[in-house]
Amino acid sequence: MTLVLLRGGLVWRPRQPALEPADLLVRDGRIAQVAPRVDAPPQARVVDVTGQVVLPGLVEAHCHLDKTLYGGPWVPHSADDTLAGRIGNDLGRRAELGVPSVPRVRALLERMIAFGTAHVRTHTDIDPQVGLRGVEAVREAAAGLPIGVRQVAFPQHGVLTNPGTAELLEEALQNGVEAVGGIDPAGIDRDPVRHLDVVFGLAERYGAHLDIHLHDGGTLGGWELELIIERTRVLGLGGRVAVSHAYALGQLDDAAQGRLIDGLADAGVALVTAAVYSFPVPPVKRLRAAGVTLACGHDGIRDLWGPYGSGDMLERAMHLAYRSTFRRDDDIELALEAATTGGARLLGLGSYGLAPGDRADLVVVPCGSAAEAVVVHPARTLVMKDGVVLHN
Repeated sequence: MTLVLLRGGLVWRPRQPALEPADLLVRDGRIAQVAPRVDAPPQARVVDVTGQVVLPGLVEAHCHLDKTLYGGPWVPHSADDTLAGRIGNDLGRRAELGVPSVPRVRALLERMIAFGTAHVRTHTDIDPQVGLRGVEAVREAAAGLPIGVRQVAFPQHGVLTNPGTAELLEEALQNGVEAVGGIDPAGIDRDPVRHLDVVFGLAERYGAHLDIHLHDGGTLGGWELELIIERTRVLGLGGRVAVSHAYALGQLDDAAQGRLIDGLADAGVALVTAAVYSFPVPPVKRLRAAGVTLACGHDGIRDLWGPYGSGDMLERAMHLAYRSTFRRDDDIELALEAATTGGARLLGLGSYGLAPGDRADLVVVPCGSAAEAVVVHPARTLVMKDGVVLHN
């Protein structure tokens, strides 16, 4: 039995005007009580977190664990700045560098855990060259670690343009992968309708989630978003479909943007952003005001696509807030929502949060406000998973 009392924390709840000073009692992996004062039961471990912010476990909603070079020697970046160049660099060097690597994936997951990440959705490459080796490597690396890892069978190099990939995507789903991915139905596969036929068909047939990378910009990307919204609505897949990146949404005029946002909200299509480099960031305020689920993640973390990424979701939330030009505390907290409750909604996590009955996945930071936690992203005071203190 685990019995832990966190004394004097400042409990963060999204959309609340102020933090809640409270004690949290954790029993058998669940939050048992949240109150201004909780008497310590016999045998309880008492941890003083007075004046520090208590957050729910962080959610990394979009990364590529199988690609990572984390934990190995530094590898100078060798791709050019085009999407095709990065794809070619990935294909050309992954065998040379031993990608996917179980020790590197595990090293990155351990780093994420130390930062307070409780759940991860990772897009794992599936293609005729690598087969399901990435899926197997991620599973092996995650085995026994105190973190939830869900995989997306991801056709990084196209579905229609890379024969044999569709069959491997189906094999991955048959082997228990939780979601199927897609990528630029027009820009890479050159046939949006057939591409969506394949990936939506697999999601429907296997009861899987669907997460489509959409880098295509401008009106082309906007049209593809319309197609995704329409498919989701017609097939009744609301709550199971997400679009990652959606650069087009940050490029269109207000009227077109508004129509798409209303469509996403009505169909139940989520958005996931990484706010990387200078690529367009979806309009966070408009999306949340409309009720669209918005999550975030790192995208690549020290891999053949780029050398950046720390595994710290508070730092990633800071990038999202900064790229969105957020300065007010309540706006900055929207980025924190994306890294916590937004990711939890995307993954369909039950019993997530800081209320009695929720799973005791939480992180404590030595800050006086949630916005400060995002901007400063300090060292963690305490990390807890399923009621077990992992770091203190």
